[in-house]
Amino acid sequence: MFNEQEIIPRTIGEIVKELTPLAIAWELVLVDDGSRDDTLALCRRAQNDDPRIRVVTYPANRGRGYALRTGFQAARGGTVVTIDADLSYSPEHISLIWRELGKGEADIVIGSPYMPGGRAVGVPFSRLLISRLGNSVLRYVFPGRIRTLTGILRGYHKEVLEAISLDSQGKEIHLEILSKALALGYRVKEVPAVLRGRSKGRSKFKFSATTISHLLFSVYQKPMIIFGFFGLSLVLGGLGIGVFVVIKRFQHSLNPTRPIITLMILMIVAGVQMFSFGFLANQIGVIKRELYKIQKIDRSIERKVSKD
Repeated sequence: MFNEQEIIPRTIGEIVKELTPLAIAWELVLVDDGSRDDTLALCRRAQNDDPRIRVVTYPANRGRGYALRTGFQAARGGTVVTIDADLSYSPEHISLIWRELGKGEADIVIGSPYMPGGRAVGVPFSRLLISRLGNSVLRYVFPGRIRTLTGILRGYHKEVLEAISLDSQGKEIHLEILSKALALGYRVKEVPAVLRGRSKGRSKFKFSATTISHLLFSVYQKPMIIFGFFGLSLVLGGLGIGVFVVIKRFQHSLNPTRPIITLMILMIVAGVQMFSFGFLANQIGVIKRELYKIQKIDRSIERKVSKD
């Protein structure tokens, strides 16, 4: 939460109302991301009234990634479900995701407005368009053809979060989690969800920062797509120039002083280098996945040692 005083009492009330009939042990962890309004005071009041509510806070606004990592660390349950504080997703989705995780068919469950059965209601057209385009691009650099990779509405078995080391500060944390979890072989499933435009408060969405971070992560995830595209374009362009040079040579109209031959050679060499960069980056990706496995083992050992 960041400056959500207008809606947080309603959010807390609706979540508690949704969870109480489940007849299970649960806690609601409210992460205050350095709010400068009365958000924290309202959360403290709710915590005093209900022992199942816990407030985690820190003084400065650090971003969604830091807030989620803080919440993950504070959560004590075997299942963790994350949701926005602005009721963009109804608390009914929490129960839906919890039940889906209970089936044992997935380690991570994602609420998706972009899969069949899901939808977006009342979301500004420009924001929805950007989100859809971004997720469409990201879909092709992640395995599994996941339709919604950037949303916060998710459920995790706690062991998944304990197995991966997270570093992101901003919204790219959603991509980082999936990248590392998929590399470790965890199963991901999507369920239909309804995304609604916020009724109160101001959106925290920042187009430039979010877009840049997601594009950079796409390159990081599948570098061969970028390097391969530009490399192939340069090589084909160079070969095209080469064909033109050969034609001119047989027509006896080639001017040896023109720099076109030099351009052809440079384009082909640069294209081959691009392919080489992509290949090296892919090999680094293989090493990266092995490092994730080592980190998983290290974190497991650390937990065992701390318990002993």
